Amino acid sequence: MGAERRIADRKLVDPVRVAELTSLSSYNVIASEGIIIDASQSGFLLKVDRLDLIPEDYKKNLNLNELIGDQVVMFLPQMNLDLDGTVTRALHTGRGCFEIAVTFSQDIPEYWRDCLVDLLPYPGEFENPSQFDD
Repeated sequence: MGAERRIADRKLVDPVRVAELTSLSSYNVIASEGIIIDASQSGFLLKVDRLDLIPEDYKKNLNLNELIGDQVVMFLPQMNLDLDGTVTRALHTGRGCFEIAVTFSQDIPEYWRDCLVDLLPYPGEFENPSQFDD
């Protein structure tokens, strides 16, 4: 049930911009920006471009595995919200793009995580104008 349930619970989302992915252990900014591309009640997946990585070591390397286990915090400008969690996976997907999986911190209530995922827009949700727009 574990792996099947995890897949079923994931939600692809319209890109939600993230600003300043920061390590809580060193207080260094890891990336100036990224986007959330999917989310679930347990965490979310960030896409980060190599050009947005701040430390030179990260820009020169195709391996960000040293981030795994780091506590991180980031800001979602569109929602005026700070999120924090733990990096559980970091993978170079090609063409200078990385996927960074972040699991929500344990102290974030389950109902809050569920509400956040519900609020994230589905792909294309805002492409069509509302029937109430003039």
